[in-house]
Amino acid sequence: MITTWKLKAGAVVTALPLMLVSFATTAAAMTTQTTAHNSSNPTVFDTTGPLTGLSGGNLPLTIERIHASPALAGSSPRGLSLSPDGSRVTYLAGRDDNQSFYDLWQMDIATGQRSRLIDADQLASAELSDEEKARRERQRIYGQGIMEYFWAEDSQSILIPASGQLYIYQVSNNKVIPLDTGSGFVTDARLSPKANFVSFVREQNLYVLSLANQKVTQLTHDGKGPIKNAMAEFVAQEEMDRMTGYWWSPDESHIAFTRIDESGVELVTRNEIYADGIKLTEQRYPYAGKPNVEIELGVISLAGNKTQWIDLGAEKDIYLPRVKWLPDSKHLSYQWQSRDQQALDLRIVNIEQPSKSTTVITERSKAWVNLHDDLQFLKQQSFIWASERDGFNHLYLFDLQGKLLRQLTQGDWVVDHLEYIDEANGYVYFTGRKDSVVERHLYRVSLNEGASSIQLISQRSGMHKSVFADNKPVYLDYFSSLQQPPQISLHDASGKHLAWVEQNEVNSDHPLFAYAKQWQMPQFGHLKADDGQTLQYRLFKPTTFDSKQKYPVVVRVYGGPHAQTVVNAWSEADYFTQYLLQQDYVVFQLDNRGSAYRGTQFEHVIYQNMGDAEVRDQKAGVDYLRTLPFVDGDNIAIYGHSYGGYMALMSQFKAPDYFKAAISGAPVTDWRLYDTHYTERYMGNPETNKQGYDKASIMPYVKNYQSGLLMYHGMADDNVLFENSTRIYKALQDEGKLFQMMDYPGSKHSMRGEKVRNHLYKSLAAFLDSQLK
Repeated sequence: MITTWKLKAGAVVTALPLMLVSFATTAAAMTTQTTAHNSSNPTVFDTTGPLTGLSGGNLPLTIERIHASPALAGSSPRGLSLSPDGSRVTYLAGRDDNQSFYDLWQMDIATGQRSRLIDADQLASAELSDEEKARRERQRIYGQGIMEYFWAEDSQSILIPASGQLYIYQVSNNKVIPLDTGSGFVTDARLSPKANFVSFVREQNLYVLSLANQKVTQLTHDGKGPIKNAMAEFVAQEEMDRMTGYWWSPDESHIAFTRIDESGVELVTRNEIYADGIKLTEQRYPYAGKPNVEIELGVISLAGNKTQWIDLGAEKDIYLPRVKWLPDSKHLSYQWQSRDQQALDLRIVNIEQPSKSTTVITERSKAWVNLHDDLQFLKQQSFIWASERDGFNHLYLFDLQGKLLRQLTQGDWVVDHLEYIDEANGYVYFTGRKDSVVERHLYRVSLNEGASSIQLISQRSGMHKSVFADNKPVYLDYFSSLQQPPQISLHDASGKHLAWVEQNEVNSDHPLFAYAKQWQMPQFGHLKADDGQTLQYRLFKPTTFDSKQKYPVVVRVYGGPHAQTVVNAWSEADYFTQYLLQQDYVVFQLDNRGSAYRGTQFEHVIYQNMGDAEVRDQKAGVDYLRTLPFVDGDNIAIYGHSYGGYMALMSQFKAPDYFKAAISGAPVTDWRLYDTHYTERYMGNPETNKQGYDKASIMPYVKNYQSGLLMYHGMADDNVLFENSTRIYKALQDEGKLFQMMDYPGSKHSMRGEKVRNHLYKSLAAFLDSQLK
């Protein structure tokens, strides 16, 4: 339901929109940020008021301006990468007149010079295939032009897929060369590790193109209908964050790939409703409790074009969330996950003995085992692995037989990601929440000394995301905070600032400048849940706050697993919050139990019982709000999208005396209608937890609804199917209960498009005014 991501050098992850603005913080602002960083108590972030340290105009924010070009946060690069040799930074930047059309740009690190590397107008422009459209929806990639690119390991070339065609950019002569891949739409293309081949998927089969002789070789041949080779199935893309189905060996001699058979998965005919007609779309959708794909793992030799199949065991109803080669190219690791997701094994197999896998790590839970991308094999016959075995996600060092050598991090806080390993100097770099649960920082720890040697690397309070070069311990720091729109800087291994990649001073020419004096900061705080656990919140006061007045409140909620909204970070999602503050609303956010980055005890409360503890926590938030003298306790609304839409319905229907109004966007309304991997992780199987599924459905609580509901949904949503909303529409109509709905022809789950979003947010604002004022 929500996409997680990790930025890497070389292979560029473009699901993250990078909005860059300057660092224009005064000494006073720096004092505020430093104080926050040195304390574990989030209430130090009480920075209520306009943006600290930014001069600018007092122009009120409009809904049209939120979604217009240029982006409010300044230039909007995405796909940030360092060349493997660390010599240049590359990124995709939107144009001034169209922030959603991207060209490839670079910055030479030695000179600081920036230039457009590739103009997307040079490349083909064509309609995407249905498979590629679906894949991009899963990746959360939106826009036109160049959407992804891949560095060669030698830093001498870049692969650019565009509209089903492939291009190679040669650094030495500054040329873009089209590749002849034959007829048909190409997807999931990438360079081989040594850049001798380009691999891709076409019509459900795997191909390679030799760059030496331009010969195309088809490696698999049975892909058609329900059989798909080298492709990730729906739940792998949507829920496991695995977007591919094949992996090159480091020496380019073999490719590991999945073969999936979807014939057992229920074939759903969806009505995608567009403005000019209805498109009937067949989709293999694995509803909770129903069959998944059957998956096999093969290894194909490029020399002989021969495939060997790995023995995954007798149990076929399993998941294969991760595959990774060991450095020797002779051994392959894969992660085996049970259908109930309470067991996760890391297995290693010698590809010359495909029937003999060795299990080196076993993770077990009475609830579920979270997936991660933090497996890294070292040259010294060992590997680093992340685990929540002590209740918090931490890094461990094992030998190749699975013997624990050392716990590298520990404590009542979580590691976010393993970022980089500097074996030569014996350091492991990672991001985590050691200093504050509402911030992410970069740290390093000694491979030899472990947890006692953890050092803080990042300097400023807020959210840090790191992009390291593959072959050099330098990194890009993608930083933001509530007081600082995102910016990018270059640092050495100790964290020393070397250069700005994008400082973007907020001056009179900057898009944010005209609105800076209206931009409001929140105050942070915490409450106690009924089991004693700590709940973090943040509260925004209206722009023209008067302590003697009483204001209506909008509670903005997501509330689901693997997400966090109460953070010290810049976010496009907060633009509508800023608009509401200027319309004299208080806006409140609370991360209920079940949400991320607080350990398994906090998360596992919801197991087999979704929509219960989460609602109680949101009620605790309202109880707190009603103690505040400036809050109108009779006029409180709740608004959320996706899991937040589910939370809005569940909260209002179960606690109508708490929420006078609710806005529910694209909600799951019955968890039997959602997919296997997400739903069963938290709810178990509907056959064995029927009572839990019944209680977690919206349906039993429809009778409690009184008034004040707006629902909206994309009518071509292939993730949370439109049926989720229509079932509630019908149930409310049968009960004779009045409500409002606003559905969008052709829109998917993310409700993209400037016109769609302008209309949506105008509708939300008008509804709130009619209900609360």
